[in-house]
Amino acid sequence: MTVKLPEPVASFIDAVNRHDENAFLNAFTSDGVVDDWGREFTGRQDIKSWSDREFIGASGVLTPESVEQNGSEVMVIGDWRSTYANGRSSFTFQTAGDRISRMTIREG
Repeated sequence: MTVKLPEPVASFIDAVNRHDENAFLNAFTSDGVVDDWGREFTGRQDIKSWSDREFIGASGVLTPESVEQNGSEVMVIGDWRSTYANGRSSFTFQTAGDRISRMTIREG
């Protein structure tokens, strides 16, 4: 099953699955936020430090199973696999034009 993802989320997930750190970081606005189960990381350097341990640096791959869009919010439910954590997860993205201003990760 192929899930049709809207931009900029489609390019973001593609960058994550390629383990392309620059494309991953460039997908966020300059004041972008990652909320990983209540732990917040703001700005490029904080997001990079988190990602080095738990996301790109952990060879993460997200296989989207479903997507819902409501205006600038996009929710992707999918199977997350990495050397850090595994399992069905919910990724909610707030978009701002062609960038992501916030990514919230919770149980899927």
